[in-house]
Amino acid sequence: MAASISSSYSYSPIQNPTQKFPIGDSRLWWPPRCLSTEERRSKQYLRPLRLVVKGKREIWRRYSSNVLGVAEIETEESYNSVEDEQFVRWFREAWPYLWAHRGATFVVIISGEIVATPFLNPILKDIAFLHHLGIRFVIVPGTHVLIDKLLEERGTKPKYAGQYRITDSEALAAAMEAAGGIRMMLEAKLSPGPSTRDIRRHGDSSRCHEVGVSVASGNFLAAKRRGVVKGVDYGETGEVKKVDVSRMRERLDAGCIVILSNLGYSSSGEVLNCNTYEVATACALAIGADKLICIIDGPILDESGRLIRFLTLQEADMLIRKQAKQSEIAANYVKAVGEKDLTSPEHNDSNGAVPFPQNGKFSSERHNATFHNGVGFDNGNGRWTSEQGFAIGGHERQSRLNGYLSELAAAAFVCRGGVQRVQMLDGTKGGVLLLELFTRDGYGTMVASDLYEGTRIASVTDLSRIRQLILPLEESGKLIRRTDQELLEALDSFVVLEREGQIIACAALFPFFEEKCGELAAIAVSPDCRGQGQGDKLLDYIERKATSLGLEMLFLLTTRTADWFVRRGFSECSIESIPERKRKKINLSRNSKYYMKKLLPNTSGITVHRAVI
Repeated sequence: MAASISSSYSYSPIQNPTQKFPIGDSRLWWPPRCLSTEERRSKQYLRPLRLVVKGKREIWRRYSSNVLGVAEIETEESYNSVEDEQFVRWFREAWPYLWAHRGATFVVIISGEIVATPFLNPILKDIAFLHHLGIRFVIVPGTHVLIDKLLEERGTKPKYAGQYRITDSEALAAAMEAAGGIRMMLEAKLSPGPSTRDIRRHGDSSRCHEVGVSVASGNFLAAKRRGVVKGVDYGETGEVKKVDVSRMRERLDAGCIVILSNLGYSSSGEVLNCNTYEVATACALAIGADKLICIIDGPILDESGRLIRFLTLQEADMLIRKQAKQSEIAANYVKAVGEKDLTSPEHNDSNGAVPFPQNGKFSSERHNATFHNGVGFDNGNGRWTSEQGFAIGGHERQSRLNGYLSELAAAAFVCRGGVQRVQMLDGTKGGVLLLELFTRDGYGTMVASDLYEGTRIASVTDLSRIRQLILPLEESGKLIRRTDQELLEALDSFVVLEREGQIIACAALFPFFEEKCGELAAIAVSPDCRGQGQGDKLLDYIERKATSLGLEMLFLLTTRTADWFVRRGFSECSIESIPERKRKKINLSRNSKYYMKKLLPNTSGITVHRAVI
């Protein structure tokens, strides 16, 4: 009998049933074949054998059946405790997220309300952990709470006009003290490495004496005076003029976390106090951040007190515009991005996405945003036509009369500028950053510009383009052939993905309500757009639609694309698992393979209410 075991030891095939097996520093005897069956089944021999194959239940089953004559049905891994099993399962489930986030750049705003509390410590520990997993961070800490506290301690009342602070000499001194103190505190809290006690047994622990995370800060922010606006002299308050993206990227490439202060420096050598959100949003847009993460001091709830998990850019834009008469910040948002909302016909693509620029080609590249007040950004070198991000603050934000509308306006502004995801997280909840980034449905509120961009139900006018997409796949044998009449009759079940007036991908969902499952069929992506995630976007859309219809499983038939679906959670099944009504229509001569996937309940708040069927 030959056997191989995957472990830290190298095992050769068993030639002698009495040969010894090295296990750590001990040696165990293989049960001799001369023993009776009952003796071989006894615990006396089963116990040491379990040491050999601990955690390898499939191998244990094979040995049990072939060597001991014991037939075991169970083939799952065994664990010492439920805690061990949960840890291993979580770590494996985190792998897709680790893969997706590695190398990404996140700009993180930590609100002043969180910076001033003990909630900051675990957040920084999680950022350090994620940094070592390969995520690049720019941290923009809020300072207004500490500035106000310092001013009040010195007998001065903080002064605001709109969303900006009026920065006189005393306020500037407090701002410089607050920014410097917070920067040093962040550097100190990011410096410790992991506990040597926990990792000593795994080898040399000398690295634990190194600084945990390298931190970089500096004069990355160029600013100009806000000056006098509508008769109000803002003193040493500044507006963002330039974020030095090239130098920030150098620090990120060198493995540093960048701390970006809200203090800017003028061309004449002055220190200016800038708005934290204006700095962070300008930085996220200029550097081309993959995410802007806003860590705030509470959850964003709907009128019923439930967490709002997801908003499309269109939905967020509409909510902000509804408050424009009551909220100065909402009115500033409308002024910045223009009077036309995203529900107008020129913007409406059925899923709340902003159309990509008319560049004559399909691509996944970021687009340049230019708003109606001239605020716009180029391809990320830190220079733009006008220089501001989006400022929020002042009495309106601090009073929370409109909840977290201010943060929502900043999120929508950034999404319109090209950052595809903005997440607003309740920093008072333990581990919120990890829960948001490493679970499917997240733990906060996400505003996204691209989740189902351009995805809509097919119409009769799409018929010819759908035919063009699926015809090459039909000719190659990957899809079954459909006549024009069959395609027309099934059109209501098709979903298409449209970009710049062109259909670039399609797929179909055929529900079987009695069996609580649905068939995924005819998924096709234009050759020019493959490798950009369009197929995944359609699949995710259809999965959520199927869940909204009460379906619990998705199945499909395939001849040549099984690998793609296996990577996305489908498992091979027998034809008996397919609904009988479908089985009667299957062309058995194609010898198709059958795959099925169990759908998870949708708790993300992401809806696909614009019907597919």
